[in-house]
Amino acid sequence: MFSAGDKIVYPMHGAGIICGIEERKILGEKKKYYIFKLPCNEINVMIPVDSKAAVGVRPIADRAVVCAVIDLLRQESSPMDENWNRRCRDNMEKLKTGDITQVAEVVRNLMRADHKKSLSSGERKLMMNARQILISEMMLVLDITEDEAEKIIQDAVGLA
Repeated sequence: MFSAGDKIVYPMHGAGIICGIEERKILGEKKKYYIFKLPCNEINVMIPVDSKAAVGVRPIADRAVVCAVIDLLRQESSPMDENWNRRCRDNMEKLKTGDITQVAEVVRNLMRADHKKSLSSGERKLMMNARQILISEMMLVLDITEDEAEKIIQDAVGLA
């Protein structure tokens, strides 16, 4: 069980800090919820305590992992399916894992693809979401601002 002050990652939302644990009655059922604050957009999210494993909540990565992710951003893009529908589905599956390495791979590949040829609005939205997820974790792990995290990503991907 996590505690107030713990830094965690909630897949598809990003990294944040647990502000507290509250019991709420929703649809007639009392449950405990983590009150989770995202640093990038100051949004609070409620995560049911009893389903944290099912939704993939995990502690934030350590500094060594984030440094390895920055190196991954510098590497060649991995092959992506030519069919945009399959490519989008594959990238969405990677984001759902909550694994920072897979999120970084999506960010790198889509940012470079967008630089070469403009992405569809759906893929652009997916890229922006993936970038925000990566930025939020980098901010908490490296204790940097959103702009600093964005610059690190841009430089590493080679689009600065």
